[in-house]
Amino acid sequence: MNRSVCVIPARMGSSRFPGKPLEKMLGLPMILHIHDRCRLYDGFERVVVATCDQVIHDVVRAHGGEAVMTADTHERCTDRTEEAISNLDLDLADGDFVLMVQGDEVLVSPDMLREMCDIYRRDRPPAVNLVSRMYRVEDHEDPNTVKVVSAPDGRALYFSRAPIPSRARAVDVPMFQQTGIIGFSAAFLRRFSILEPTPLEIIESVDMMRVIEHGLAIQLVQTDTETIGVDTPADLERGEQILKDDPYTNLYLETA
Repeated sequence: MNRSVCVIPARMGSSRFPGKPLEKMLGLPMILHIHDRCRLYDGFERVVVATCDQVIHDVVRAHGGEAVMTADTHERCTDRTEEAISNLDLDLADGDFVLMVQGDEVLVSPDMLREMCDIYRRDRPPAVNLVSRMYRVEDHEDPNTVKVVSAPDGRALYFSRAPIPSRARAVDVPMFQQTGIIGFSAAFLRRFSILEPTPLEIIESVDMMRVIEHGLAIQLVQTDTETIGVDTPADLERGEQILKDDPYTNLYLETA
């Protein structure tokens, strides 16, 4: 049986919303919502927050969670995740699974995590990314939301902050956004860390474009469940309203 670990990269210095990991939602800092929601899935050997900020590290540890410090030079969350795995000295085998959940994915659920782990065990894709259906045109047009298009076999073709696919000539265009819920084999994560950053990765500010531009494959897993990556105070407010009615929220708030 392969081992599975979950890493939650987070930093205070977001360009669009500085300090967002410690913004309160229903009285609990956002990073702790994500940590506790990942802990609801019982298939992980470890759930660890990876951060370059001592204040995040200390908040997670005071909450009873595990945190590891990383360098403050990382531009991409995937690079932070790779360093965290290295710093933890977990001695992962090539086929072990590392599931990264970005520290602003407030609606991550154990169901999503279970599906990602099950697909990895079944199909062994080197990289797998959860993508969620968008129901609002304004999200499709929002440059803070990373859109994705795929081949018929589910392989990612392109990630963009532009509204893709185009709605200019079709009605009911399927619109999907990339989530920050991305899994890797341990071997692929090590390989990613030594790949050179690529032009479209930098232009789009999307880690996974590095994979595509180097000619490697990413398997997409689609969900019809709405997700929110918190990039603005408005996202934080919207996410808080959804969390109020989310069936998983009380499972951890009662003991927080």
